[in-house]
Amino acid sequence: MQDMNPADIPGEYREVLLNLYDGTRRTVLVTDVETPYPEGKLIVSRTDPEGRITHCNRSFVDMSGYDESEIIGQPHALLRHPDMPAAAFQDLWETAREGRKWHGYVKNLRKDGGYYWVYATVIPNVRNGKVVGYTSVRRKPSKKKIAEAISTYAGMS
Repeated sequence: MQDMNPADIPGEYREVLLNLYDGTRRTVLVTDVETPYPEGKLIVSRTDPEGRITHCNRSFVDMSGYDESEIIGQPHALLRHPDMPAAAFQDLWETAREGRKWHGYVKNLRKDGGYYWVYATVIPNVRNGKVVGYTSVRRKPSKKKIAEAISTYAGMS
């Protein structure tokens, strides 16, 4: 996965080196600009078993700021915000790989360096007893739950 491009970031930003769950690293460019989650929308994506995006809906494209052609084939960590603790994604992957559903609050990183919060549900896609991929559906989180997640994640690594 490529590092973020400064030309995509309007205004000032800070640079952060992320250590991703698969052992790779990525330099991300971060601003403090929040994009509000749109009312009545669901963000949906599917991945292969390794977490590479194979499908995304229009809401995913709109909220991420990427073109669909930039998203398909990329690891879902494309949206990883540095404020999210690695332990949250470790829990997500361990749960999903065991074939169980995972729920959680996630701060996602946009292409423009901004962010948006979601309440995510990740469901393993099981065929003939084998996990063949994952479907993630994101909903608008409440402000109260976002505040709780921020407090919880601040104490995690």
